Amino acid sequence: MNIEQKSVNAIRVLAADTVQKANSGHPGMPLGSAAMAYELWANHLTHNPKNPKWVNRDRFILSAGHASSLLYSLLHLFGYGLTIEDMKNFRQDNSLTPGHPEYGHTVGVEATTGPLGAGMGMAVGMAMAQAHMAATFNTEDYNVIDHYTFVLGGDGCMEEGISSEAFSLAGTLGLSKLIVLYDSNNITIEGNTDLAFTEDVNKRMEAFGFQTLTVEDGNNLEEISKAIELAKSEKTKPSFIIVKTKIAFGCPAKEGSESSHGSPLGEENVKALRDNLGWEEQEAFVIPQDVYDNFAQKAKKGQEVEDNWNKLFKAYCEKYPEKKALWDKYFAVIDDEKLLNCDEFWSYEDKPQATRSLSGNMINRLAKIMPNFWGGSADLGPSNKTVIKDGGSFSKNNYLGRNIHYGVREFAMAAIANGITLYGGTKTFVGTFFVFSDYLKPMARLAALMKIPVTYVLTHDSIGVGEDGPTHEPIEQLAMLRAMPNINVFRPADATETAAAWYSAITSKNTPTVLALSRQNLPQIEGSSKEALKGGYIIAESIKAKPDAIIIASGSEVSLAVDAKKELMEKGFDIRVVSMPCMDIFEQQSDEYKEKILPQTVEKRLVVEAGSSICWGKYLGFKGKSVTIDTFGASAPANVLFKKYGFTVENVVNKALSMLK
Repeated sequence: MNIEQKSVNAIRVLAADTVQKANSGHPGMPLGSAAMAYELWANHLTHNPKNPKWVNRDRFILSAGHASSLLYSLLHLFGYGLTIEDMKNFRQDNSLTPGHPEYGHTVGVEATTGPLGAGMGMAVGMAMAQAHMAATFNTEDYNVIDHYTFVLGGDGCMEEGISSEAFSLAGTLGLSKLIVLYDSNNITIEGNTDLAFTEDVNKRMEAFGFQTLTVEDGNNLEEISKAIELAKSEKTKPSFIIVKTKIAFGCPAKEGSESSHGSPLGEENVKALRDNLGWEEQEAFVIPQDVYDNFAQKAKKGQEVEDNWNKLFKAYCEKYPEKKALWDKYFAVIDDEKLLNCDEFWSYEDKPQATRSLSGNMINRLAKIMPNFWGGSADLGPSNKTVIKDGGSFSKNNYLGRNIHYGVREFAMAAIANGITLYGGTKTFVGTFFVFSDYLKPMARLAALMKIPVTYVLTHDSIGVGEDGPTHEPIEQLAMLRAMPNINVFRPADATETAAAWYSAITSKNTPTVLALSRQNLPQIEGSSKEALKGGYIIAESIKAKPDAIIIASGSEVSLAVDAKKELMEKGFDIRVVSMPCMDIFEQQSDEYKEKILPQTVEKRLVVEAGSSICWGKYLGFKGKSVTIDTFGASAPANVLFKKYGFTVENVVNKALSMLK
């Protein structure tokens, strides 16, 4: 057995041992796809284990995250720092080898994957970022951004709709540096794919605008190598390589069976695998030195490539100092203090405006401050107010464009934004109607889990949508997103709070941000201030130190609460109004601050918000009341609906009086 084949089998045996030791995991795909993974990583993927964050490395995403033992085996054998002990602790508490790959947790993992198809979308985002960065920085004589994005997935990834959304856009954009490897073994959990998946995937990908290639024998390294080289040589479109494999290859009792997908092979079957592959080492987790030496030699090439790139980049910076200055701006951390004290950033016209329009102003201010700021909308740019003026459209013919046209593809859009953010060097945002956050929520969840600061511009945030009716009127979406860990949900009331929301989003290091913005015009509120950065603050204070009651509101209802306070004062009641633009950030404040804003001694509290009541209990207590919506909306003009559902000064006053009398 030559060293190449022995190295492929090392991946197989190590992956099988890893799953068997944990008595949990997915051995089938790692055994079947080991040959293509080895050929890619050993002979085609430009990477340096000594510097996993090198900017011009090829990116590799395992979209089929359940096959994590394959990725961990590669990371161990290529010297990324995973030890044999780490492999033995697969799927155990606090281990570096969790059940699915986690970005920021394990060195060498480019993205958190698990939900099938998500990695496909994120790979498209990385390829888009690469194209944008290459167009920005490359010159005729220096290609400083010149690498590929590879993504490996299986049948499940191809069945999920997100992959079609993402690949449709990738083909439209002609992302020639994107190469998709499809592990086609015709098996899913329930059995043969023919049960639910008989389409011609090749034709589908051709229709999307991909070059399509097929490797008939997934164990033929030469055939796999040739396909990857053909994919790299294509300069006008992305490439899709079907690699036909056998699930659980090499294990006589499990090969070709769905039973190997999500269950350990069993001790006897692991032994049979060793015997069948001609693997001499019978002890688990023992890899021969000549195999380690081969992987080390392959990995060494990455260091040499990076060394050459460093020399090239140094010469590039000397010849193009203006490009070096721009590069530094792209990769610099934003100056929080400077932005906080920038009068232009916080300025506004004192007139009623929709917060979506105010957000549009902020986007264009940020675009002037940050050359690496770009983004787009799911075909709703004019409505979401997400268009960067004079930014150009990102397209096959203009990768410099700063306006991304995602089409009506919220799910893929959010995954792509994750990929762009993971790539590094730029700040991005996406937009759609708030009610359609249902479509992008799974990928926003991954952003929160990965601790990456994507910004979601979600407009038309309430029944203020009006005539479009209940299908377009968000009710439960605020509660849904507020329930998610590590995400800041802002619902600003006016210009100052909108600026605060954008300030928080753009300076965030580890947390994504949702901006829930109004369709209708809202007045500028006298007490509004940068205190909004604390998530909740007193926007209209009572005269007495201890108010008779507190009204808490967000977004379009804050001005309503302030108006209600005025009427209640005329009736002899002293009211404090608290604006709560972001519960998540308010909860991060000190206990002293929270007590100052919402003292426990004031139990009479009224929440006013055009959304579900379900997330307000901790602020209302047992004696509080709410003016909220726990039913679907209706189709009528906005002013009619706000009156119908009780969002009037009269109703808010009466609700408050029912507590005060």
